[in-house]
Amino acid sequence: RKAGIEPELNPVEGAFYGPKLEFVLTDAIGRDWQCGTHQVDFVLPERLDASYIGEDGAKHRPVMLHRATLGSFERFIGILIENFAGKLPLWLAPRQVVVASIVSDADDYVREIVSTLQVAGIRAEADIRNEKINYKVREHSVAKVPVILAIGMKEVEERTVSMRRLDQQGSRSIALDEVVSTLNHEATPPDFG
Repeated sequence: RKAGIEPELNPVEGAFYGPKLEFVLTDAIGRDWQCGTHQVDFVLPERLDASYIGEDGAKHRPVMLHRATLGSFERFIGILIENFAGKLPLWLAPRQVVVASIVSDADDYVREIVSTLQVAGIRAEADIRNEKINYKVREHSVAKVPVILAIGMKEVEERTVSMRRLDQQGSRSIALDEVVSTLNHEATPPDFG
């Protein structure tokens, strides 16, 4: 309830082992998918003849908890990717930033930027291949990389980056320390507690 989600009772569906919590997600076309479950099991401890010695020195039958926090991990990831149409938020994207050189003379600065971002905890990669920048931007955009930083000689001389975000037209020039601060904030997972 703290998360703003009201639980629903489902008395018709009898759980075999005991009561359970079931988390159901709805996909983009309205289908429900069971994901996480937490279930109390009164049956299996008896079948296994499981016991423990309590504080009173006597044997007691434990109660087991089965949990699959995400349910099928593959199903959960599939629903997540579908929900975001492949464009994961920065904090969740496996590749958060690609720093791409426009000219080979900028390669050292590209490496410096990648190192600075990685030290700040941002998942960044360098693309210093001998390809045109439009090709690199398109390739990384198709791969749904949330942020692409293009680096040419102007950026090297001014100690800036040209930042382009996924699905936004154009780019903007921004100071390196500002980029690190901005991306570090955006790359921090939200507090779901």
